[in-house]
Amino acid sequence: MTLPLESLLPATLNHLLKQEAWARAKLMPHAGKSAQFEIGPVTTKLLVEADGLIGPVTTDQSPAVTIRIRAADLPLVLQHRDRAFSYVTIDGDAEFANAISQLSQSLRWDVGDDLGNLVGDVAANRIIEGGTALLAAAHATRRTLTENMAEYFLEEQPMLVRPHAVADFSGDVVRLRDDVERLAKRIGRLS
Repeated sequence: MTLPLESLLPATLNHLLKQEAWARAKLMPHAGKSAQFEIGPVTTKLLVEADGLIGPVTTDQSPAVTIRIRAADLPLVLQHRDRAFSYVTIDGDAEFANAISQLSQSLRWDVGDDLGNLVGDVAANRIIEGGTALLAAAHATRRTLTENMAEYFLEEQPMLVRPHAVADFSGDVVRLRDDVERLAKRIGRLS
């Protein structure tokens, strides 16, 4: 299956690369090489152009590197970008794969810059601050809800047991078992 948005992916990557000269410089030594990305059933090929930007592969050129990501590992890759390449399988040019890995870890989208071009810098800052506050409030709400549910199921409607209570109970059971065994031995000696 080929990615239906073959032109959108290079355009998005190029937008990020145009903002970072160091990133284009990292790709320039690999000009003319293509990389194939297989994410579950989705496959796309990208070509590094002479200026360090990305273009679609227009020929049947075999890729210099193939990077495979299992669909089940995709959330881990997105969550842990610094360790993303530990979840993938790589075949081909190791230097090219290393350059892609470094870009995947370091290349970031400057939302404020793009938003500033649309609505102005002051409005962009306010929108970003509002979005950040909204995300923080959502995380706080999730944490509070989780804590309240845990307290409800531990205290009011006991369906859960605290770990230290389980450990204490286990210790008491072991001590009782040992005491019963000692008592049984004493009774056996007396009889």
